[in-house]
Amino acid sequence: MQRKSLILTTLVAVILWQLVALVIRRPIIPGPIDVFAAFFAELIKGKLGPHFLASFWRVIAGMSLAILTASPAGMLLGQSKKINQLLSPLIYLLYPIPKVVFVPIIMLIFGIGDLAKIIIIFIILFFQILVLVRDQAANLRPELLNSVRSLGAGRKALYRFVYFPATLPAILTAIRQSVGTAIAVLYIAELFATQKGLGYYIYFQGSTLFNYPAMYAGVVAMSLLGLGMYFGIDWIEKRTCKWLFVN
Repeated sequence: MQRKSLILTTLVAVILWQLVALVIRRPIIPGPIDVFAAFFAELIKGKLGPHFLASFWRVIAGMSLAILTASPAGMLLGQSKKINQLLSPLIYLLYPIPKVVFVPIIMLIFGIGDLAKIIIIFIILFFQILVLVRDQAANLRPELLNSVRSLGAGRKALYRFVYFPATLPAILTAIRQSVGTAIAVLYIAELFATQKGLGYYIYFQGSTLFNYPAMYAGVVAMSLLGLGMYFGIDWIEKRTCKWLFVN
């Protein structure tokens, strides 16, 4: 049912897009047929693919770095009240700040290469994962922890068999909630002194070449990147958190 609804919504959106293009009749708003034709043409010519892969690599690298650091940090804060009380003021100070404001600062410190863009993605995802994992770990039932300890489980075993499975849904939820923001900020970051990435491709095609069908093809590619990441997280959640989907 969900798949049918998604297909129907997509068809309605494409039809509305075509109607808007027919009514406005300006080159800046091409119809979906022209855009999809440009999309496949750019892929065949090998112009769009490298930009997509560059953006994909930056998102995956930033996401992986955030998971590897924020997940254990969140578990530690969740099970240690002293550490949580010590660091909570700093987290509450930094968490609400729009991370896009850090883009020029990160660019100045780390340069204009991939590292700066990966760090931007990392910062966006880090705090979201940290807070959700911390809250999930802090709300674990004490009797559950005590029962595992009674079986002789040490701290490593608790993290592996209790904290990690319990907080995995929070990790995936944090990534799902943040992936759209991360890709939007990546677009901004890819406008600065770079020649690789979908952000650069979209800006170059629209503002320099005035090739609007190709520009929208880049927008479609960036949308597919975000949708692919979102549904990919859904797929991982259904495979790794099966207990959430038991009726």
